[in-house]
Amino acid sequence: MILAAGLGKRMQPLTANLPKPLLQVGGKSLIERQIDRLKDAGVTEFVINHFYLGQMIEEHLGDGSALGVKIIYSREPIQLETAGGIIKSLPKLQDESFIVVNADVWSDFDFSSLQPVDGVDRLAHLVLVRNAEHNPLGDFHIDDRGRVHEDPDAEGERLTFSGISVMHRNLFAGLPIQPMSVIPLLQQAMSENKVSGEIHSGVWVDVGTPERLQEVQKGYAASGEDAP
Repeated sequence: MILAAGLGKRMQPLTANLPKPLLQVGGKSLIERQIDRLKDAGVTEFVINHFYLGQMIEEHLGDGSALGVKIIYSREPIQLETAGGIIKSLPKLQDESFIVVNADVWSDFDFSSLQPVDGVDRLAHLVLVRNAEHNPLGDFHIDDRGRVHEDPDAEGERLTFSGISVMHRNLFAGLPIQPMSVIPLLQQAMSENKVSGEIHSGVWVDVGTPERLQEVQKGYAASGEDAP
């Protein structure tokens, strides 16, 4: 599942008439590049949620056939946030656990390394990165068993959630379709020791502002490569 329903407020004025996932790097939109990387890892079926200017995303990507994949859309009449958007999409998601990634994450992470979670011992698996300037205190930490916790007083390095994860539908069991962040659900699962994680040490940018988009564009141009 690719999360693409954000308003892109921090990206103004670039998103005044364009949804953030359609902003381009090297002549290709951010969401297309995300699809390309997932496809390279063997993912061929996608659910994409959208809200702000979402019809433009559908018109740009179509049913995915031009990209060699299958795309199903989950249209949100109101902005449902991350958990709400996933819950609304659950009937469209065929597997018990599934990759969830933000449309605006730019990374060289190898999606093929991700494995399913069982929904009992683990409800989610998070990819964490070292803290960027815009999130200096981090979000979570990983213990020596590879489990993720939030305790701000815990010893060890705190890390930032990358926006890349595997989640099991049991994480959302019994919850209604309504605006809701996924973070409280992850925090509850963490308190039960049911969230695992790993650290990605490669390229990662949360493309949330014009400055960070420019950073990615410059890096892409300098690399001369057709991938992050």
